[in-house]
Amino acid sequence: MTREERANQRNAVLAGFLGWTLDAFDFFILTLVIDDIAKSFGRTRPDVALALTVTLAMRPVGAIVFGIMADRLGRRLPLMLNVIFYAVISVLSGLAPSYQVFLLLRMLFGIGMGGEWGVGASLALESASPRFRGLLSGLLQEGYALGNLLSAIAFRLVYPYFNSLYPGNGWRLMFFLGGLPALLSLFIRARVKESDAWHEHRMDWASYRRSLPRFWKRFVYLVILMTMMNFMSHGTQDMYPTLLRTFGYNPARIADITMLSMIGAVIGGLAFGHYSDRAGRRRAIISASASGLIVLPLWIAGFSPLATIAGVFLMQFFVQGAWGVIPAHINELSPPQARAFFPGFAYQLGVMVASSIPFIESALGELFTYRQSMGTLMTLVFIGAILVVWKGPEARGISFRKAA
Repeated sequence: MTREERANQRNAVLAGFLGWTLDAFDFFILTLVIDDIAKSFGRTRPDVALALTVTLAMRPVGAIVFGIMADRLGRRLPLMLNVIFYAVISVLSGLAPSYQVFLLLRMLFGIGMGGEWGVGASLALESASPRFRGLLSGLLQEGYALGNLLSAIAFRLVYPYFNSLYPGNGWRLMFFLGGLPALLSLFIRARVKESDAWHEHRMDWASYRRSLPRFWKRFVYLVILMTMMNFMSHGTQDMYPTLLRTFGYNPARIADITMLSMIGAVIGGLAFGHYSDRAGRRRAIISASASGLIVLPLWIAGFSPLATIAGVFLMQFFVQGAWGVIPAHINELSPPQARAFFPGFAYQLGVMVASSIPFIESALGELFTYRQSMGTLMTLVFIGAILVVWKGPEARGISFRKAA
């Protein structure tokens, strides 16, 4: 492999990683300022939690639009347009004059968020060596955890300053930070080349359209798999800051705990992604999910600050450990001519089905307790995820190139 080829692999992975990181940053900002937005608009927590749900529910639309565009036109241009789109919507979210406008903008943000993963993952993994695909898969996916970590750092260090400048409206300036990802489009334009695998498998529109129905059984399985995986991740992340508030933690401590949990997530994603290169994708996901089920009582109990820290670190180590395998696993299971649309759309349909989890956890948490709500729901989710992965197929190490 030449130096130029290695540089392009590195840049492609970096573009996908940063795109997912900055996308997640904006999404998780909302989870940290739910109470502030509720007060600003005179709404309840579940009302604002609904904004999370509609964001997740609109992601399949983005997967369709940007995924098909990426399969037909190449990965670079759709990825650039996607990054600019969600950056602009993030800024506009901070300017929303009412709850209704805010909800509409978060729906639009969901379209951008839904398009980024499939396009970025296909570009990165098509450019990567099959030998290290699991490890790079973990790196790519944990851009999501890094985005969460960065949102917690911003909430911890920047948000108090913003709120002192504009009391009660500091949350608006947090969304302005989401405009920075637009600069990533310049890097993609200048440094990232189109993947050879896309050139090899590109089809005319009629052939592309006719080829998709042949894989409907595999597609249905991937949707079920991604539904369970998204129940797992969003069920353990989105409302956890709210759970910590019910334990009596102040915003600064919540941000600290969130940062620590995302450090565990990044380590877990890399560890299990690498493990999947050796032991297989299914075994790695099942091992991580079963371990998450084991540590769930510690994660949900809130016995003491030390126990909470240990529980949340281990929980995200295992949850994102399972997720670290996913980009490689579902791209390997997808047809080569539709590697941007097929896994991306399956992923986002899974998100849409699982998008109800923040609202359900919040509604049941207000009716009973957040500990009871989240503990019971996540026990069922972990068991379901293990069963789905155990019954599914695997194609570890398959080549993405026609020549192979």
